[in-house]
Amino acid sequence: MKRFEYVAADASGQEQRGLVEANDMAEAQLALRQHGLTPRSLVPEGARPGGKKKKGGMNMELKLPMPKFLRGRVKTRDLAVLTRQLATLVDSGLPLLRGLRILTKQSSVPAVKDVLSKMCESVEGGSNFSEALAQHPKTFDNLYVNMAKAGEAGGSLNESLNRLADFLEKGQKLKSKIKSAMTYPTVVLVIALGITAFLMATVIPQFEKLFKDMLGKNAQLPPITRFVVNISNNFVDYAVPIIFGVIALVFLIRLLGKTEKGRYGIDLFKLKMPVFGEIIRKGAIARSTRTLGTLMQSGVPVLQALDIVRDTSGNAVIAKAYQDIHDAVKEGENMTPSMEASKQFPPMVVSMVDVGEETGSLPDMLTRVANTYDGEVDDAVNAMTSIIEPIMIVFLALIVGTIVVAMFSPLMGLLTKLGG
Repeated sequence: MKRFEYVAADASGQEQRGLVEANDMAEAQLALRQHGLTPRSLVPEGARPGGKKKKGGMNMELKLPMPKFLRGRVKTRDLAVLTRQLATLVDSGLPLLRGLRILTKQSSVPAVKDVLSKMCESVEGGSNFSEALAQHPKTFDNLYVNMAKAGEAGGSLNESLNRLADFLEKGQKLKSKIKSAMTYPTVVLVIALGITAFLMATVIPQFEKLFKDMLGKNAQLPPITRFVVNISNNFVDYAVPIIFGVIALVFLIRLLGKTEKGRYGIDLFKLKMPVFGEIIRKGAIARSTRTLGTLMQSGVPVLQALDIVRDTSGNAVIAKAYQDIHDAVKEGENMTPSMEASKQFPPMVVSMVDVGEETGSLPDMLTRVANTYDGEVDDAVNAMTSIIEPIMIVFLALIVGTIVVAMFSPLMGLLTKLGG
């Protein structure tokens, strides 16, 4: 038998410290609960760090939780890894609670460790897995909780976890690809704007002063030079108002985005943007159809699944379309007519959903739609990247070239006069 040092709370909430003998940690926890104690800390005897000794040889210990602002939130990438690891452990026949303890122990991400630790306490206290998940809505959304609940009800939690892991991994892969594809154009744009601002604020005013000293205050400058100098003067004079105006505009857009009509208008604008709008639409369709197919495959009722898809679609226009589909299905109709009437789904999607409803293979058809549009988004992102990169380079060259020509035209004219 091993001896474990414990810190626990009794029925009245008072802290109790002592030793308990057991074969392992799990048995020690069970023994404490049988005596009406809720474990707060349990370690092998002598494993606590040195400190001021309490009577009886026990170590005094002050455990302070990590501040929330340091723990942060669980990122999608970390959640996907966590789900895959838990699915693997459950698949191997390991009890859920033991799997959660293993993941808690091995996790190096503070936010993940904190959530898993609290989930272990909930499960130990008698909650089932989905109830423990529901206690952390910022980490596990309705999709995650309801799929876990369906898996528990059907005795197929391992399958639900595997589907969730697949879903999260594919979503994260697509997100990472779009982010990496946009990194280069963004960097080029920032550099272009930075160089332009530097030239406008410092270099061009010096050239203007030089022109006045050499050519006289009333000298007639070339049109392109006057154009650039005027822009520079306005930039210097109105730089602060421009900056505050941009900040105010961003703040106003974010404020509008918090209202129902404002959010709908912003999302509608996104869908109608040239090039980007089609990518956003395809991405939203791929994500929402995959979500709906995954939920239905896990046994979640179709109306509940449509509610979840509406809330997790990421676009107010697409969400409204799914709300209309939900209302139609609630009245006993098929999805296809309201999906077609919304005009937010391409004809191919409507046709595949129609076939899925007729053949009883709707979840499979939705997954196929998602796979198809994931591929189309990949192709669109690659095509957009190949187009944007040379455009940005030409844009940067055009700005710098225009400034160079504008500044050296008067000098070349002066040199020509002196040579003549």
